[in-house]
Amino acid sequence: MADTTTAAFSIRLRVRLGNTPGALGHLATAIGSVGGNIWSLEGFEAKQSSLDEDVVVNCSSEAHQQEVLTAVRALDDIELIEWEDRTFALHRGGKIDVVSRIAVNDTDDLSMAYTPGVARVCTAIEKDPSLAHELTIRKNTVAIVSDGTAVLGLGDIGPLGAMPVMEGKALLFKEFAGVDGFPICLDTKDPQEIIDTVVRIAPSFGGINLEDIAAPACFEIEERLKELLDIPVFHDDQHGTAVVVLAALVNSLKIVDKKMSDLTVVIAGVGAAGVAISKILMNAGVQNIIGVDRVGAVYNGRGELNVAKQWFAENTNPQMLKGDLASTMPGSDLFIGVSGPNLIGRDAVLSMAKDPIVFALANPDPEIRPEEAKGAVAVMATGRSDFPNQINNVLCFPGIFRGALDAGATTITEGMKLAAANAIASAITDDELTPEYIIPSVFDLRIAPLVAAAAAEAAVRDGVIRKK
Repeated sequence: MADTTTAAFSIRLRVRLGNTPGALGHLATAIGSVGGNIWSLEGFEAKQSSLDEDVVVNCSSEAHQQEVLTAVRALDDIELIEWEDRTFALHRGGKIDVVSRIAVNDTDDLSMAYTPGVARVCTAIEKDPSLAHELTIRKNTVAIVSDGTAVLGLGDIGPLGAMPVMEGKALLFKEFAGVDGFPICLDTKDPQEIIDTVVRIAPSFGGINLEDIAAPACFEIEERLKELLDIPVFHDDQHGTAVVVLAALVNSLKIVDKKMSDLTVVIAGVGAAGVAISKILMNAGVQNIIGVDRVGAVYNGRGELNVAKQWFAENTNPQMLKGDLASTMPGSDLFIGVSGPNLIGRDAVLSMAKDPIVFALANPDPEIRPEEAKGAVAVMATGRSDFPNQINNVLCFPGIFRGALDAGATTITEGMKLAAANAIASAITDDELTPEYIIPSVFDLRIAPLVAAAAAEAAVRDGVIRKK
């Protein structure tokens, strides 16, 4: 049983207790004896001799859920009436729906919203296609496109398996930035088929958010779509992660009093996220990056590199370091992990330069846990919400699309990404900044508007605004 309980594995129990003193305590003791964490007591129904109670228990895994249920069922004086996995219950029927923005109460409303009045709007758009961005949902709609080949840490689980994540993305778009996102999961892994499909559906959307598409196909798909479409295309696994990493680094450097140009950075994982992080860090002034994949350090001339890794090899590792991850760590200032669990230990962190920064972003299990690195790092961040400094893409993608749509941007530029990162970092004042608080909470409602404004201003500066 894992130590950390979480709402992600929470269960709701409907139990019948004797209506006597100590009955609830007996239940709580049984649940606590197997490590369950009672999170809340919800609705109850009292009867003369019994009490029906809803109890929410946070667990650490599906196996742990069963331990809690077994402990409750073993109690002679308590009846388990029913139970449910709260995460599955939340997803039942999907997480989003379509709602009307206007009411249709009479024939006047109908004649304007639909025929015959709608024909006038159709012909206006036919004459001036740019009006589609003002007179249809294109003004506020993003397609969230995936082939299901790289979903979370689950890998290739297919388009149906990917749907809950894409629905969740749509939920976050709406919740944090008022953007209408719609999940589009494609039953193909062929890059050209994905490109062709997205081009064909693009007239319905104001932007394209690519999601959970495996490398190296994701690079080709994004680049071709950016060439073919006049609406923003953004692969969030690459650029959303990169933007938030840069924001966290901007504030971390204030704590350790170092400069971007002086850093030596080691990145574990040279896939979509690793390459994009490297690009944005170089644009921010970092000059020495060493990437390490399953084979070892990436360097020019290593051979057997895909197109993205070849670019990486030609633009990083200026000293041509070779060897495994452990051999590249000594003397480095920043470690960024976008790979897998438990890749480095405390000794590796201790070998780094003074006041090392560690961003261990593998989910759900980081490259090194904060407990193991404690005392050896100056600043640490992970991708998890139950540790300080969560690097989460939701700090970026809602706001950057909000800004792009509002400005009428035709693409998302490197300048817009840098502006978004600085906007996120700026949400924490120097007085608030601590090693445990370098990045704002995903629930900080200031962030999406800050990012949107910064991205829109950068779009204007970069000259990528659609002519109106």
